[in-house]
Amino acid sequence: MIKIICIGKIKEKYLREAIEDYVKRIKKYTNFEIIELKDENDQDIKKAIKVEGENILKYVNTKDYIITLEVKGEQLSSEKFAEKITKINIDYSNICFIIGGSNGLSEDVLKKKKFSLSFSKMTFPHQLFRVILLEQIYRAYKIKNNETYHK
Repeated sequence: MIKIICIGKIKEKYLREAIEDYVKRIKKYTNFEIIELKDENDQDIKKAIKVEGENILKYVNTKDYIITLEVKGEQLSSEKFAEKITKINIDYSNICFIIGGSNGLSEDVLKKKKFSLSFSKMTFPHQLFRVILLEQIYRAYKIKNNETYHK
């Protein structure tokens, strides 16, 4: 099973449609769930990060292999990402990707991670990044199953 826990809701219709399309594609390969949590817009950034972290951890369990999405994480090619997912699935039935809010992830969440992933040193809008992550998960399953997919 793949689970994505993310802060914030998708507002733009075209992004929601892209997400729905990739979710449908991914579900052909594995169970899949997206958990959207409230973006804490508190003036106190530390407090907002803490509350978001507490909310994230409510949806994490001991069976999850936790991958945090961070600028400082390791960058992988699509092929290496597919290999990583394949290897994780040998020991874990659940892979949980966590996308924090605009202020980052709490220390409590970071302590639970098994791997930190970065797609780029660039900053992406959280809503668009969700589509990018879904596309790469879908691509990973296509690679894993030796199926053709556009390059």
